[in-house]
Amino acid sequence: PAPAKEPGHERMLAHRAAYRLSLDSVRDNSGVVQAQGIMLFEVVDACEAWAVRQRFTLIVEDRDGNAIETSSDYATLEAKDGSRLRFSLTQITEGAVTSRVAGTAEVTPEGGVIRYTLPDAVEEPLPPGTILPMIHTIRSLAAAREGRRIYAAPLFDGTSADGAQDTTTIISGGWLAPQPHPRIPLLSSQGSARMRIAFFDRDQGGQGGGAATPSYEVSLRYYENGVADELKMDFGDFTVDGRLMELQEIPSPC
Repeated sequence: PAPAKEPGHERMLAHRAAYRLSLDSVRDNSGVVQAQGIMLFEVVDACEAWAVRQRFTLIVEDRDGNAIETSSDYATLEAKDGSRLRFSLTQITEGAVTSRVAGTAEVTPEGGVIRYTLPDAVEEPLPPGTILPMIHTIRSLAAAREGRRIYAAPLFDGTSADGAQDTTTIISGGWLAPQPHPRIPLLSSQGSARMRIAFFDRDQGGQGGGAATPSYEVSLRYYENGVADELKMDFGDFTVDGRLMELQEIPSPC
């Protein structure tokens, strides 16, 4: 028999989304004066798995007028039962590859294992309770629908050679009923929730560590079909706003 899928998968929309990125705010001591770019996000229903690709280009300008372009190409194939992930991430700065991460992860009730092929061929254990990115989206939305304020879990998404991270998702304002979305009609029938997701390096003990500082934070509005809008991505020195400009449904081949 086919492995059991996580409840809630049937709500997820296979889609292609384009976001416009712009500077939202800067820290006092930051030299950043401008940031702009684009992010393309694609989720394809591969029947027993989700194939996800995210391409991101950002040009950041400092007060001396220097502009630096960074881009990343991130792809995953995640089993719908949350048991396996294939991942690859390439980051490029000013045309040169600055980082590459790739490999596979296997999740078990005891935790599981990551087998990296890049940057080095190493194996790393996963902590018990680790979840993968689509499962994280589904469970965060389920928590919001149930009226919960916080959802915390170790997450492995394949974006780092440092293994799983602790995440804390804060759900603010409760579950929002569907409302007309004239620009993106596909979202008009969808309930939603606003969330802030903080990622902590595990050696800092982020989950319940209290005093730990997140290594990365993103706030967004998640619709019940898994589409994100109103993104704010906090890179430390500055925060970037991501606005959903286009959304297309991708028909399922299954």
